[in-house]
Amino acid sequence: MSAPPDGVERDYPLARLTTVRTGGSGDYYARPESLDRLVELLRWADSEQIAVGVVGSGSNLLIADAGFRGLVMKLDGELATIEQDGERLLCGGGARLPQAAARAARAGLSGLEFGVNIPGTVGGAVKMNANAYGGDLSRVLEWVEIATPEGAGRREPAQLGFSYRRSNLGPREVVARASFALVPADPDSVKGTLADMRAARKAAQPSGIKTFGSTFKNPEDPRAEGRSAGVLLDQAGCRGLTVGGARFSDKHANFVENTGTATTADVIALMAEGRRRVRERFGVELEPEVQLLGEVDVTALWSDG
Repeated sequence: MSAPPDGVERDYPLARLTTVRTGGSGDYYARPESLDRLVELLRWADSEQIAVGVVGSGSNLLIADAGFRGLVMKLDGELATIEQDGERLLCGGGARLPQAAARAARAGLSGLEFGVNIPGTVGGAVKMNANAYGGDLSRVLEWVEIATPEGAGRREPAQLGFSYRRSNLGPREVVARASFALVPADPDSVKGTLADMRAARKAAQPSGIKTFGSTFKNPEDPRAEGRSAGVLLDQAGCRGLTVGGARFSDKHANFVENTGTATTADVIALMAEGRRRVRERFGVELEPEVQLLGEVDVTALWSDG
């Protein structure tokens, strides 16, 4: 095996990159600050047949307790910048979406307000087609620049295969930049909308470190009768439910908290119990809204027991 490029760290503790603070170490870790560097790292990983993972804000990420056998990257430098270009906002894949929404508001640009309540990066939002509070990512996304081991190229939203919480981006395809086409608006009005959205989120959802983001997708099953995953979990008796060091939040049952000693296995076991209770009470199969890195045993999550 060839030596990794300069600056790549070995045996990096990955739990610190997630908001729930669980998981083991990664074999390799790097923070690329330019498109050329990102492509170089992807090319090296590809040549060595090493798995690749990209970590954004880590708010919906579970890392295996045994760690990740591969290269983990966190985009930095010019890959995390936010720049205004007229009525467009050009964002690095590592830029945080709430900061992009705030920047657009200050510039008097509307269309990205929903991003203030998505605690992730632009790249992660594109990969997961993240929408919230009635916002639609694909409606304002103009193009993305995708880095691969072969180089980089632009794609339009129609080429990304968007569906609910999904895109067609592969494991060695990384969002390096994205352009959002927005519309002029009164800055005070947009800022007011952001303030209202922040207040609504703060009132309804837990925040801070050691809190896992939204755990299950809101079901489309008619048996849910329009109820969100959080309401179903609450009505199934999951609010405050604890397994090991993991607990469904007292504030919002669709959020998992690390009480201090949680492992990823604890989080999975808690999710499995919540899913079981909702299935038994309502006949609704909740689908996890979770990104996994490493060999996470999710057998319990899909068992009927």
